[in-house]
Amino acid sequence: MSIRVVVADDQELVRSGFSMILEAQPDIEVVAEAGDGVEAVDAVRRYTPDVLLLDIRMPVMDGLEAARQVCAQSGCKVVMLTTFDLDEYVYEALYAGASGFLLKDVRRDDLVHAVRVVAAGDSLLAPTVTRRLVADIVRRRREEAAAEMTPQQLDLLTAREVETLRMLARGLSNAEIATTLFVSEHTVKTHVSNVLSKLGLRDRVQAVICAYETGLVTPGSP
Repeated sequence: MSIRVVVADDQELVRSGFSMILEAQPDIEVVAEAGDGVEAVDAVRRYTPDVLLLDIRMPVMDGLEAARQVCAQSGCKVVMLTTFDLDEYVYEALYAGASGFLLKDVRRDDLVHAVRVVAAGDSLLAPTVTRRLVADIVRRRREEAAAEMTPQQLDLLTAREVETLRMLARGLSNAEIATTLFVSEHTVKTHVSNVLSKLGLRDRVQAVICAYETGLVTPGSP
Protein backbone atom coordinates (compact mmCIF):
# COMPACT_ATOMS: atom_id res chain seq x y z
CA MET A 1 0.00 0.00 0.00
CA SER A 2 1.13 3.53 -0.74
CA ILE A 3 1.91 6.02 2.00
CA ARG A 4 -0.75 8.73 1.73
CA VAL A 5 0.53 12.27 2.26
CA VAL A 6 -0.96 15.77 2.52
CA VAL A 7 1.41 18.68 1.92
CA ALA A 8 0.46 21.97 3.63
CA ASP A 9 2.42 25.16 3.01
CA ASP A 10 1.31 28.68 2.11
CA GLN A 11 4.11 28.97 -0.46
CA GLU A 12 2.94 27.33 -3.66
CA LEU A 13 6.46 26.66 -4.94
CA VAL A 14 7.42 24.84 -1.74
CA ARG A 15 4.18 22.89 -1.77
CA SER A 16 4.42 21.81 -5.39
CA GLY A 17 8.13 21.05 -5.08
CA PHE A 18 7.62 18.70 -2.16
CA SER A 19 4.64 17.10 -3.87
CA MET A 20 6.60 16.44 -7.07
CA ILE A 21 9.45 14.82 -5.14
CA LEU A 22 7.10 12.57 -3.18
CA GLU A 23 4.87 11.67 -6.14
CA ALA A 24 7.94 10.39 -7.97
CA GLN A 25 8.25 7.60 -5.40
CA PRO A 26 6.46 4.32 -6.14
CA ASP A 27 5.31 3.88 -2.54
CA ILE A 28 4.12 7.44 -1.81
CA GLU A 29 0.95 9.20 -2.96
CA VAL A 30 0.21 12.89 -2.36
CA VAL A 31 -3.56 12.89 -1.87
CA ALA A 32 -3.99 16.64 -1.30
CA GLU A 33 -2.27 20.00 -0.89
CA ALA A 34 -3.27 22.84 1.46
CA GLY A 35 -2.37 26.52 1.62
CA ASP A 36 -3.31 27.23 5.24
CA GLY A 37 -4.05 25.46 8.51
CA VAL A 38 -7.80 25.23 8.02
CA GLU A 39 -7.35 23.61 4.62
CA ALA A 40 -4.79 21.22 6.12
CA VAL A 41 -7.16 20.05 8.87
CA ASP A 42 -9.98 19.66 6.36
CA ALA A 43 -7.73 17.68 3.99
CA VAL A 44 -6.80 15.26 6.77
CA ARG A 45 -10.47 14.73 7.60
CA ARG A 46 -11.41 14.18 3.95
CA TYR A 47 -8.49 12.07 2.74
CA THR A 48 -7.27 10.30 5.94
CA PRO A 49 -3.56 10.46 5.02
CA ASP A 50 -0.81 8.64 6.85
CA VAL A 51 1.47 11.70 7.02
CA LEU A 52 0.86 15.45 7.02
CA LEU A 53 3.75 17.74 6.08
CA LEU A 54 2.72 20.95 7.80
CA ASP A 55 4.30 24.40 7.67
CA ILE A 56 4.48 26.05 11.08
CA ARG A 57 3.84 29.60 9.85
CA MET A 58 0.64 29.81 7.79
CA PRO A 59 -2.32 32.19 7.45
CA VAL A 60 -5.90 31.71 8.70
CA MET A 61 -4.79 28.98 11.14
CA ASP A 62 -1.12 28.46 11.91
CA GLY A 63 0.53 25.07 11.74
CA LEU A 64 0.70 24.73 15.51
CA GLU A 65 -3.07 24.88 15.98
CA ALA A 66 -3.57 22.68 12.93
CA ALA A 67 -1.18 20.12 14.43
CA ARG A 68 -3.13 20.12 17.71
CA GLN A 69 -6.39 19.45 15.91
CA VAL A 70 -5.01 16.80 13.57
CA CYS A 71 -3.18 14.92 16.34
CA ALA A 72 -6.24 15.05 18.61
CA GLN A 73 -8.67 13.93 15.95
CA SER A 74 -6.77 11.37 13.88
CA GLY A 75 -3.90 8.93 13.73
CA CYS A 76 -2.17 10.94 11.00
CA LYS A 77 1.52 11.55 11.69
CA VAL A 78 2.46 15.22 11.57
CA VAL A 79 5.82 16.50 10.38
CA MET A 80 6.36 20.21 10.88
CA LEU A 81 8.14 22.24 8.20
CA THR A 82 10.26 25.15 9.39
CA THR A 83 12.94 27.52 8.19
CA PHE A 84 14.95 27.31 11.41
CA ASP A 85 16.07 24.17 13.21
CA LEU A 86 15.31 25.74 16.60
CA ASP A 87 12.15 27.64 15.72
CA GLU A 88 10.39 28.34 19.03
CA TYR A 89 7.19 26.80 17.71
CA VAL A 90 8.86 23.44 17.21
CA TYR A 91 8.76 22.86 20.99
CA GLU A 92 5.03 23.48 21.12
CA ALA A 93 4.51 21.35 18.02
CA LEU A 94 6.13 18.35 19.68
CA TYR A 95 3.85 18.75 22.67
CA ALA A 96 0.89 19.01 20.31
CA GLY A 97 1.76 15.55 19.02
CA ALA A 98 3.97 16.18 15.99
CA SER A 99 6.39 13.37 15.21
CA GLY A 100 9.21 15.73 14.37
CA PHE A 101 10.23 18.43 11.97
CA LEU A 102 12.11 19.09 8.74
CA LEU A 103 13.91 22.15 7.50
CA LYS A 104 12.45 23.51 4.28
CA ASP A 105 15.83 23.18 2.58
CA VAL A 106 15.81 19.43 3.26
CA ARG A 107 17.48 17.30 0.60
CA ARG A 108 15.29 15.27 -1.74
CA ASP A 109 16.39 11.89 -0.37
CA ASP A 110 16.01 13.03 3.23
CA LEU A 111 12.46 14.22 2.59
CA VAL A 112 11.45 10.87 1.14
CA HIS A 113 13.22 8.99 3.93
CA ALA A 114 11.49 11.12 6.57
CA VAL A 115 8.03 10.39 5.21
CA ARG A 116 8.73 6.66 5.20
CA VAL A 117 10.21 6.69 8.70
CA VAL A 118 7.30 8.61 10.22
CA ALA A 119 4.71 6.50 8.40
CA ALA A 120 6.35 3.43 9.93
CA GLY A 121 5.82 4.86 13.42
CA ASP A 122 9.25 6.26 14.21
CA SER A 123 10.27 9.84 14.92
CA LEU A 124 12.41 11.53 12.28
CA LEU A 125 14.53 13.70 14.55
CA ALA A 126 18.18 12.76 14.56
CA PRO A 127 19.26 11.49 18.00
CA THR A 128 21.48 14.50 18.75
CA VAL A 129 18.76 16.92 17.72
CA THR A 130 16.15 15.01 19.71
CA ARG A 131 18.18 15.16 22.90
CA ARG A 132 18.96 18.86 22.47
CA LEU A 133 15.34 19.73 21.77
CA VAL A 134 13.90 17.65 24.57
CA ALA A 135 16.40 18.95 27.11
CA ASP A 136 15.41 22.49 26.19
CA ILE A 137 11.72 21.62 26.24
CA VAL A 138 11.98 20.24 29.76
CA ARG A 139 13.99 23.24 30.96
CA ARG A 140 11.44 25.67 29.53
CA ARG A 141 8.48 23.79 30.92
CA ARG A 142 9.97 23.58 34.38
CA GLU A 143 10.80 27.26 34.35
CA GLU A 144 7.19 27.95 33.46
CA ALA A 145 6.01 25.61 36.24
CA ALA A 146 4.08 23.57 33.71
CA ALA A 147 2.49 20.29 34.67
CA GLU A 148 4.88 17.36 34.41
CA MET A 149 4.49 13.64 34.28
CA THR A 150 5.28 12.04 37.62
CA PRO A 151 7.88 9.33 38.21
CA GLN A 152 5.12 7.14 39.66
CA GLN A 153 3.66 6.71 36.20
CA LEU A 154 6.70 4.65 35.28
CA ASP A 155 5.50 2.04 37.77
CA LEU A 156 3.18 0.90 34.99
CA LEU A 157 6.19 -0.38 33.09
CA THR A 158 8.19 -3.56 33.54
CA ALA A 159 11.91 -3.27 34.26
CA ARG A 160 12.75 -4.11 30.65
CA GLU A 161 10.27 -1.51 29.36
CA VAL A 162 11.84 1.14 31.61
CA GLU A 163 15.25 0.26 30.21
CA THR A 164 13.86 0.49 26.69
CA LEU A 165 12.44 3.93 27.44
CA ARG A 166 15.79 5.06 28.83
CA MET A 167 17.52 3.95 25.63
CA LEU A 168 14.93 5.69 23.48
CA ALA A 169 15.72 8.89 25.35
CA ARG A 170 19.40 8.39 24.56
CA GLY A 171 18.50 8.34 20.88
CA LEU A 172 19.13 4.66 20.21
CA SER A 173 17.41 2.98 17.27
CA ASN A 174 15.52 -0.30 17.61
CA ALA A 175 18.51 -2.16 16.20
CA GLU A 176 20.88 -0.55 18.69
CA ILE A 177 18.53 -1.27 21.59
CA ALA A 178 18.24 -4.89 20.46
CA THR A 179 22.02 -5.26 20.40
CA THR A 180 22.38 -3.70 23.84
CA LEU A 181 19.66 -5.84 25.42
CA PHE A 182 20.60 -9.00 23.50
CA VAL A 183 17.10 -9.43 22.12
CA SER A 184 15.53 -9.31 18.66
CA GLU A 185 14.31 -6.14 16.99
CA HIS A 186 10.82 -7.60 17.07
CA THR A 187 11.05 -7.84 20.86
CA VAL A 188 12.22 -4.23 21.05
CA LYS A 189 9.27 -3.12 18.91
CA THR A 190 6.98 -4.91 21.35
CA HIS A 191 8.60 -3.14 24.31
CA VAL A 192 8.30 0.24 22.58
CA SER A 193 4.66 -0.43 21.75
CA ASN A 194 3.96 -1.38 25.37
CA VAL A 195 5.67 1.79 26.65
CA LEU A 196 3.57 3.99 24.37
CA SER A 197 0.35 2.17 25.22
CA LYS A 198 0.82 2.09 28.99
CA LEU A 199 1.84 5.73 29.25
CA GLY A 200 -0.72 6.98 26.73
CA LEU A 201 1.91 8.40 24.40
CA ARG A 202 1.51 9.05 20.68
CA ASP A 203 4.99 8.16 19.44
CA ARG A 204 8.70 7.90 20.23
CA VAL A 205 9.18 11.66 20.42
CA GLN A 206 6.65 11.93 23.23
CA ALA A 207 8.26 8.91 24.90
CA VAL A 208 11.58 10.74 24.95
CA ILE A 209 9.92 13.83 26.43
CA CYS A 210 8.29 11.62 29.07
CA ALA A 211 11.66 10.12 30.01
CA TYR A 212 13.05 13.59 30.69
CA GLU A 213 9.98 14.92 32.48
CA THR A 214 9.82 11.99 34.86
CA GLY A 215 13.53 12.27 35.63
CA LEU A 216 14.33 8.85 34.18
CA VAL A 217 17.06 10.62 32.25
CA THR A 218 18.44 14.12 32.68
CA PRO A 219 19.89 16.57 30.17
CA GLY A 220 23.54 15.76 29.58
CA SER A 221 23.32 12.23 30.99
CA PRO A 222 25.06 9.49 28.96
